[in-house]
Amino acid sequence: MALDDKTGGTLSQDDIDKLMGGSGEEKKGTDVDQDKMAEEWAQALESGAEIDGGKPFEKDAKKATFTELEETRLGAGPSKDLDFILDIPLEVTVEMGRTRMLINDLLQIGQGSVIELNRLAGEPLDILINSKLIARGEVVVVSEKFGIRITDIVSPLERVKRLA
Repeated sequence: MALDDKTGGTLSQDDIDKLMGGSGEEKKGTDVDQDKMAEEWAQALESGAEIDGGKPFEKDAKKATFTELEETRLGAGPSKDLDFILDIPLEVTVEMGRTRMLINDLLQIGQGSVIELNRLAGEPLDILINSKLIARGEVVVVSEKFGIRITDIVSPLERVKRLA
């Protein structure tokens, strides 16, 4: 195993195996052991399915039974089961219009500044409930306060189109 001038300073495979603590023959033996172990596992798995006498999950299976469903019809008025949602608070927003501004323009805004919106005067305003467009309307004055008269309810089809 000593290096000599005849081999040019290289080691043979036998020398490497001896240095690593084993011989080349042991390595070949492990391949045989693994093949043997794989065969044993395959046999154990095949025989394991037949331990209970056949199909493994069949003994606990039972046929399901269902009761007949009754047909219920909704009445003309609101259901008493839905009364609990009547006290849930919602955020209602009326939007006159929108605009985009640069930060520089935003910093220059002061008292008396006019911000131009994307809507025309007299155009219907959007009524949003929890940030979802539900209706459109026009501004009215009620007892010296602003209000909105609903002129159009947004159809469910249009609401779905706005989601995309």
